[in-house]
Order: sequence, then C-alpha cells, then structure tokens
Amino acid sequence: MSNQKIEQILENLPLKPGVYLHKNSQNKVIYVGKAINLRSRVRSYFHKSANHSPKTQRLVLEIADIEFIVTDSELEALLLENTLIKKYQPRYNVQLKDDKRYPFIKIHWQDDFPRVTTTRRLSDDGARYYGPYTASWAAYQTLDVVRKIFPYLTCTRVINGKDKRACLYYHIGRCAAPCIGAINREEYRQIMDNLGNFLNGNIEPVVTDLQGQMEDASEALNFERAAKLRDQIKAITQVVEKQKVITTDMVDKDVIAFAKADNEACVQLFFIRGGKLVGRDYFILEGSADEEDSEIMTSFLKQFYDQATTVPPKIILPEEVDELMIIRDWLRGKRGAEVTIEVPRQGEQKALLDMVAQNATETLTHLRALWAADESKQTEALTELQQALDLPEPPVRIECYDISTLQGTNTVGSMVVFAKGVPQKSDYRRFKIQTVGQQDDFASMQEMLRRRFKRAKTKDFGLGIGDFGLGDEKIQNPKSKIQNGDNPKSKIQNPESPNSWLLMPNLIIVDGGKGQLSAALAVLDDFELRDAVPIVGLAKREEELFLPGRSDGVMLPRNSQALFLVQRIRDEAHRFGVTYHRQLRSKNSFHSTLDDIPGIGAKRRQALLRKFGSLEAIRQASIEELAAVSGMNRKIAEKLKAEL
Repeated sequence: MSNQKIEQILENLPLKPGVYLHKNSQNKVIYVGKAINLRSRVRSYFHKSANHSPKTQRLVLEIADIEFIVTDSELEALLLENTLIKKYQPRYNVQLKDDKRYPFIKIHWQDDFPRVTTTRRLSDDGARYYGPYTASWAAYQTLDVVRKIFPYLTCTRVINGKDKRACLYYHIGRCAAPCIGAINREEYRQIMDNLGNFLNGNIEPVVTDLQGQMEDASEALNFERAAKLRDQIKAITQVVEKQKVITTDMVDKDVIAFAKADNEACVQLFFIRGGKLVGRDYFILEGSADEEDSEIMTSFLKQFYDQATTVPPKIILPEEVDELMIIRDWLRGKRGAEVTIEVPRQGEQKALLDMVAQNATETLTHLRALWAADESKQTEALTELQQALDLPEPPVRIECYDISTLQGTNTVGSMVVFAKGVPQKSDYRRFKIQTVGQQDDFASMQEMLRRRFKRAKTKDFGLGIGDFGLGDEKIQNPKSKIQNGDNPKSKIQNPESPNSWLLMPNLIIVDGGKGQLSAALAVLDDFELRDAVPIVGLAKREEELFLPGRSDGVMLPRNSQALFLVQRIRDEAHRFGVTYHRQLRSKNSFHSTLDDIPGIGAKRRQALLRKFGSLEAIRQASIEELAAVSGMNRKIAEKLKAEL
C-alpha cells in the first residue's frame, strides 16, 4: 500500500474506541491493538517525533494496510482484541508461547451424576471448569490426589442405581458407586460440589461440610458412612498440612511476577488461598523484546485470565499496568464481584512478590539452559550423522518414510520432516496407498515416493522453484481436514509452508533394510535424483543404516547423538503412520458396527461420524449427547447406547 493510501486511512479514522489491525504487504495481520480513540492511537505510530522502541520501528516499516473495528466501549474493545490475537497470532504481539490450549479439569455438572474429565476447550455447556494447568500431567496428578478424597465417576454408563454390581473402582475406594445405589443423587452431587471447592482452594467450607455430615451419620448410627467421611477429612487435612503458610491475611489472591531474557519472558504465578500456597505455574511469553514491563504484564493478564475459570478477589503485581481501570472492570465482570489489583512497595506483600520474582528468574534460567543444551545436542547429532554417512553437508532437512498396514488392508505411508534436528510438523504428510492391491511394502514405498517427488519437478533443487502438479493423488495434511486431491484442482492446505514440496531433503531415511532401500533408489532413478539426494535404509532389528552401493551397513555408536536423532525420527514416522492407519481402521469398523444396529441408517451414521469421529467416542457419549445429534432422538439414542 502506498504512503498516500495510508495517509488517507489515517485521515478518516474515527474518534471512537475500537480495535485496529496492522497488515503487511502479504495481507497478513502482524499486530492487533485496541484504543479508546482509534484516530489518536493509530496515528501515533507514524509520528516522526515519537520515540518508538526498535520493535515498534520494525513494525511500522512493515505496515502496508490498516483495518479497524469500532466498538461501543473500551471494555468491548478489550474483549475483541483478545479474540483477534488468538485468531491471528500476530508476530508483533506479546503472546503466550505456542498459543497452546492449557488443560482444565471439567466436572460435567449438567449431568445428574457428574463425571470428571480433563479438557483443553471451554464450552458453555453447563459444566464447571477448573484451571488452567500448564501441563496435562499436573491436571492428572491433581485428579489422582482428589479421587482418593472425593470418589467420582469416570465411566459413561447410565446411572439408575439398579446395576447388580459395581466396577473395581468402587472396591478400591475410587468411586462412590451410584450405579448400584450405594449413594443417591443428592449425596453424590454434594461430593462433586466439595470437589469443586477443593479445586478452587476453598478448603475450610469443605471440611466444615464433611464434619457436619459425619456427625449426622454418627447420630443416625450409620457408622460405616461416618468412618468414610472421617477418612475424607483426614486425607484433606494431610494435603492441606503440606501447603506452606506464606501470608498472614486470609484473602485469596494470585501473585504474579516475571523475568526477561532476550525475546522471551517467564511469568511465575502463585495461587494463594486462605493464606496458603495451593499451587504455582509458569508461562513463557514470546515477543517481549523491547517491550516495557507494564506492556508485558498487561498482555499476560489479558491472555491468562481470558482462559482462567477462577478470578480471585486480589491480584498482586510487580508493576503498574496499562489500562488498569478497564482490566479491573473486565475481571470484576468475570468474577461477579470486586477485584483489587495491587502493586506493593513494602511489607509482607512485597516480600512475597520478591519470592515469586526470584522463582521466575530461576525458572527462566533453567529453561534457557535446557534449550541451549538441546540445540547443542542437535548440532552435534547432525555433525555426527554427516561424518558417519560421508554426506557433503550436514543433513539440515531430513525426510523419513514408513509404511503401515495390517494384512494388506488400509495401507498408508507417512512422511515426517526434521529441520535442524527438530520436527517440522507443518511439513508432515500422510499417503493413502492407492495402486497396491495386496501387502507389498516395497511397491507401497515406491508409490509414496513417486507421489512425493512428482510435486518437486524442478531443475534447481537448491532454489526450490519450478512446476509442481497435484494431479489426482490424495495426500492428507495433518493440519487440515481436507484431503488434497479429492478435487483435482485442490491446493495444498498448509498456510505455514505452501511450497514445502519443493524443498529437497539433505537426507532421506526409509524405514527398512536393503529391500526398501533398493525400492526407493528405483524411484530416485526415475526422477534422476540418485546423485542429488542422499538416501539410507534403516533396518528395524539392529538399527543398522544401509547406504547405496555398500554391502555392509553403518552402525552408529550406541550412545551417540546421531543414533538418538535417527531413532527419534524413525519412531516419529512410525507413530505418525500408525495413527493414520488406526484412524482408517476405526472408520471402517465404525461403519460396519453401526450398520448392524436397527434404526441407524446412512444419514444417522454420517451425522454420528461428523459429531464424534470414532466408535469409541460414541461409546463414551451420554444418551443426551447422542440424542442431540442431527437426525437422532432419545429413543434411538437409548437403543444405540444399549447395543454398544
């Protein structure tokens, strides 16, 4: 876009609150911001007298277009800004690293007898969510502890209290067994309510409730129930005793601090409930270079609490944040009550904040050491591999191919790519083998390689330019629901690396011995690539590498980084291919099993497949979830559930 065009946009910006989007010459959103006055804020980027940071200066140089969305209030602008940042992931915004979805613990409160699961998606479905947790293991570890105290359901059976016997979990004290009537609906839901309070850190009301129930059971001479409640109280007390008292006031709060290094920031968050530290997490932020501390903290608050299911009454910060009033109003709306944001300068709260900041520094130092070690190991592995295989250059791009089949059915091929020793998942490809009618791994390997190199018809492989036709072959991109080639004019559905087919590998690994290597070499000969692309075969048993023209194989040292890298690549290719193979088998099994159930015709089968994706997912679904599928009703759902 010309400077004249940008000037026209700047002249016509409204004097209202809203969100603005900066785009580059490829029409890609590179920054999303919000403003109480769009004209004033956006124009400030282009003031020559402005003392912009180097990062902002680079941003301005890339701006080729500007879009804006007017909102009724600054609060609406903040909500819209969060949504657009998650959608576009602009490179100049400070973002939670990888923009991954963090796991939550989910209590299916909409059910009569709520189950407890983990999920990475929040839905407005009546369930209660607790988290987020920075890792799945943390969520599972939490559930492992609480299930001993609050025995909850995990199965999807219909609960009517009339089952003849309970499962093993009841006998080992991990389920309250409402299925056999060991506990009624109200009693079970009270357990789930206590579990929710426990996960929120509200321990005292849980203990008080359990003590009351224990006394009632004792007075009713129900000593068995009283003993169970006593054991629950004891278990909770033991967990609470392990938590450190770190503040004298009893106000629930989150304490947040961070440390910076280069382009990343590590944010440490302590969860304090009732004066005790009940949990802590760290988060890595990217794009923090040249950013003010207040901007880093503002970005974290908006992104973290946009996902968080619980907002405490007090948040302790190390710095004043931009847009304090609007963020406080937003948090108050999420919590449904007042939220105080404090920046302590002295006293107990300041000492606590310093402890959190120290933890952030130590965590970032530790993580950076791990990242540096990993990078050095990858470089070492590539160097060792180059020397062992006598390659002309380090194998910066390695492609590995594997075939997965079961007695010649649903045969698929997998192609995984490692760039500089790291998985390049955007370039992974799956191939459904089409021309091989029986189990023939050699022919299947040749078909896959022909289809791969058909897409790289070019004279200068180093430049990666030339014609590539998609033909009518079906290659599924793991990031797309579309199978390339279903339409002969289809495009590769990979926005991150649309020309990845044109990139020639520095090394090809085919999973198999001399036979697979010979089959692959025949394809390279067809494309006149034998001298251009190094290739080896990896024998499964001894992990021996076979090279063209050599009768003896190459054995990499047992403890070498090169061997570890080759093993990781081979295992990743196998995993990737087997996953696709199982999906196809599951899909076929799905069709055949449902075909045998009365009342499930083609339309209902297709609707169920679109909704759940697999037969196992249908088994796990409740009757209500099945009945909600297009074309289904409760009667058919009950019949389907019974048959499965």
